[in-house]
Amino acid sequence: MGGEMSEAAAWARRFLWRPRQGGQAVIIAVLGFTQCLAWGSSYYLLAVLAKPIAADTGWPLTWVVAGLSLGLLVAGVASPAMGRAVERGGGRPVLAFGSVILALGLAGLGLSQSPISYFAAWAILGLGMAVGLYDAAFATLGRLYGAHARGLITNLTLIGGFASTAAWPLSALLVEIWGWRGACFAYAGMHLALGLPMHVLLLPREVRHPVATSRAAQVPADAESVPRTEDPWSKRRYLMLVWMLGGNFTLQVIISSVMSVHLLSMLQRLGLELTAAVALGTLVGPSQVGGRVLEVAFGRRFHPVSTATAASLFVLAGLTLLLTMHPAVMAAAIVLYGAGNGIKTIVKGTLPLAFFGSSGYASLLGRLAMPMLLAQAVAPTLVAVTLPESRPERLLAILTSLALLNVLLSYALRLASPRDELGSREA
Repeated sequence: MGGEMSEAAAWARRFLWRPRQGGQAVIIAVLGFTQCLAWGSSYYLLAVLAKPIAADTGWPLTWVVAGLSLGLLVAGVASPAMGRAVERGGGRPVLAFGSVILALGLAGLGLSQSPISYFAAWAILGLGMAVGLYDAAFATLGRLYGAHARGLITNLTLIGGFASTAAWPLSALLVEIWGWRGACFAYAGMHLALGLPMHVLLLPREVRHPVATSRAAQVPADAESVPRTEDPWSKRRYLMLVWMLGGNFTLQVIISSVMSVHLLSMLQRLGLELTAAVALGTLVGPSQVGGRVLEVAFGRRFHPVSTATAASLFVLAGLTLLLTMHPAVMAAAIVLYGAGNGIKTIVKGTLPLAFFGSSGYASLLGRLAMPMLLAQAVAPTLVAVTLPESRPERLLAILTSLALLNVLLSYALRLASPRDELGSREA
């Protein structure tokens, strides 16, 4: 009987997919699809569903939109735990858990009958975003492939850049067929029927632990505390680099989240008609993808800190040109800003890997994601409340100042990289 069982098990194992070293294309295809699904059914969901929800329930539109802000706050608080979970058990179970949690949150959203249940559903969705979006995917790739993850992260962001392009028409179609509640249930079903099995069956079961790959890091990126070392300078250097990375990424998130929410209204207050403002706004998405294509084509020649500096300069140049308020240069300004913002998404995954290597990478990404997600949740609302609508110049001046500070932080990170490390990458 035991022999028959072992033969049956061996026969069944022949039909199970086993990840191999050459299976990166499958992994990127899986993560690309599931990231588009996750972003489209969470972060980009209310772009289409907000007005139907408000019209159907009678809740104020501001309450409806506040659900996303709550979700981002929850995601920020939960992101360090996500990093530790990936560090302990690999990305496969964390991403699979994310599919389940996103499905639960979307089902709760579709069933919500009161603002309390609506916000509770968004809190669940926030947890799903913490374990299901880019940070978890980047951490998974970094844990699997170490320094070689840079190109894979870039390829993943290229696919993920089309999340809104795919999700918004799909959401509109689902709302037209089944209403906003049916659209939520449909997305929940996609996570369970597609996302969950793809994560479980097609991602690697076991995770390799590559040796730390960067000479820029003199201490490991420990997940829980400052590295245990007798050298006080090593401790201070570690904390300095982490704070500089966190500040650099968070400043860019503040700029991009404010621009994504207020760009069209700001362009209109600068004197453009609505159609012209929308036409300029549509340049952001293709420009972000274009920036990522530049990273694919030329990024391997440069250390990620140089790429980060260039991206920060693109963003600063774009905002500065907008500050001139000259209609003839606004299109170029939007293209520069979008390209820099798109490259920054890649840098968020590659720069910590270059500085600290793969040891503790997942935990570090979780810690760095916390201030970014909190800023993303708060900054657009804070701008709407504190800045008068008649002063777009003031908002642009503030964003340009933050972009300048970000350039200085990027350059400071470049100075913190050993000369030999930069030279080996940029020779």
